[in-house]
Formats: sequence, structure tokens, C-alpha cells
Amino acid sequence: VFRISNSCKNERELSQSVIQVSDMLGMYNAELARILGQQCGDIGKLSSGQSCLAQKTPAWEQAVLFVETYNLLFDYFDGDGVAMYHWMRADNQQLHGTPHFLIVDDGKLGEIHDYLKCAVVNK
Repeated sequence: VFRISNSCKNERELSQSVIQVSDMLGMYNAELARILGQQCGDIGKLSSGQSCLAQKTPAWEQAVLFVETYNLLFDYFDGDGVAMYHWMRADNQQLHGTPHFLIVDDGKLGEIHDYLKCAVVNK
């Protein structure tokens, strides 16, 4: 795993970054589609480089938040990919659920982002 840097400069970079984050967290295209509010086919085109996320769209905003959340997770666990993956998939009593499913199924990416932001600051 690696930290994603300066991914929000243009459409191509953010599109590539969001696919990389999804891969590093072991997510399916369908899960990324739910996070971004897209269709599975859109993610297929995104991952093959046939399309890019458009700026000033809800998908763009979600992608920025998703990459920022990943970077906070990376910082919190000092880049330990195993610990990051485990945290995403383990029940978290403070969050009242499993972060992965809270993000994908419940649309709580913003809450996970804010939780990790506080955790990194208080580390």
C-alpha cells in the first residue's frame, strides 16, 4: 500500500487514485460504484481508463472524500496495509458497525472520514 498524494488536481489523476484506493482496500467495483453513486459499468470504464470522473459532480466530491479517508487510514496505521484492511472489516463499537459496510451500504463515508481525522489528530 502507499499514500495517495495530490490526486485532486485533475480528472484523470483523481479517477486513477480512486481506483487505486479501491484496489488497496480490497473493494469490488460494485462497492466503489455505490460509494460514488455510479453504475458498475461506469466503474469498469473508469478502471480501464475509458472515462474519468467529472469535476463539480457528486461522484467527484465522493471520490475526493474517499481518497482523503484512505489517506487518513494510511496515516493512522503508518501504512500497515494488513492493519488497515483489518480495521475496515472489523466491527467498531464506537462507529456502531464495520467501517467497510458503513461506507458501502450505509453511505457513511463522511462519518468514517471525520472519525479517522480525529483519531489521527489524537494519535
